[in-house]
Amino acid sequence: MRKMLAAVSRVLSGAAPKPASRVLVASRNFANDATFEIKKCDLHRLEEGPPVTTVLTREDGLRYYRMMQTVRRMELKADQLYKQKIIRGFCHLCDGQEACCVGLEAGINPTDHLITAYRAHGFTFTRGLSVREILAELTGRRGGCAKGKGGSMHMYAKNFYGGNGIVGAQVKEPSPFQLLTSQASTDSSCILYSHGPIEEYFQGQIFEAYNMAALWKLPCIFICENNRYGMGTSVERAAASTDYYKRGDFIPGLRVDGMDVLCVREATRFAAAYCRSGKGPILMELQTYRYHGHSMSDPGVSYRTREEIQEVRSKSDPIMLLKDRMVNSNLASVEELKEIDVEVRKEIEDAAQFATADPEPPLEELGHHIYSSEPPFEVRGANQWIKFKSVS
Repeated sequence: MRKMLAAVSRVLSGAAPKPASRVLVASRNFANDATFEIKKCDLHRLEEGPPVTTVLTREDGLRYYRMMQTVRRMELKADQLYKQKIIRGFCHLCDGQEACCVGLEAGINPTDHLITAYRAHGFTFTRGLSVREILAELTGRRGGCAKGKGGSMHMYAKNFYGGNGIVGAQVKEPSPFQLLTSQASTDSSCILYSHGPIEEYFQGQIFEAYNMAALWKLPCIFICENNRYGMGTSVERAAASTDYYKRGDFIPGLRVDGMDVLCVREATRFAAAYCRSGKGPILMELQTYRYHGHSMSDPGVSYRTREEIQEVRSKSDPIMLLKDRMVNSNLASVEELKEIDVEVRKEIEDAAQFATADPEPPLEELGHHIYSSEPPFEVRGANQWIKFKSVS
């Protein structure tokens, strides 16, 4: 009798209906694409700019949504791990600015080169590294993308060169880099991501880099992510002119809505095409906003109000804007996007478990990977009696 009841139970459980949301998503006919109006870019030394309408396919929309949600959840998990003192040292989060890294990646090729500043987690992900590798690097574990020795500001991937901890130091890298790689007339662009409008745009080396790139007509896209604050100083308090897209002077510029992933994508495509045509460098200012403070040591509410942050969240959040567009245009359903949210949360939790359980790199590997292809050699430690072996 017990065996019979068990058999009946198994049959009934196998015939149980699927969750209503999954049935709805599977049976509903979605549109393949939709056309949207996007904000017109402000132009400097340009006759015409990016288009003011764009087509979004269902496939691309779902991909952008998943990527932005992943970056958002990854940064919130990094915040949690930092407060638990599992992540130590410097940590600059980019939640609120997801449309910048996702939109830029959507507008370029995998073979293009990207160099960024210290707020690098989102770009590290969009360039192809996994959440597991990024969180493990933040916690200083062997499974991290830099073997646990780089941390928040020094992450690298194919055609992605960091992550630079010195303010403004990355700005001068594209010009000689592009010249040395002899790609000034090929189909590849060197993309500089210049993070802070205030700290970096008051440095002479930026204008030296602009000058060199313009003289040599290098295909560099100089990008200023204007999140309205340089550390704790608003752009209005620090700059007599906040038109950062005009700071290149002789270099053409665009001012872009950096909270709209489609606007960023189209502006990036326009800028990349401009560079590839042999016209030289171009400057893009992405107007965006960060929800966290400058770094984890900055609460972010001493120089701005909580009401200001909440207003941006409620009116201009990049994930919310894309979600509303897709749902209202029948590119996706609320239930389908919720399923993506659940999958992303699980991915982040699994990655966080790995990042806390993976071992730290052993001390003897401290000097490894200084060069990419050199024979082993010794590196001096904190004093002359301590030696480490460096292996490529």
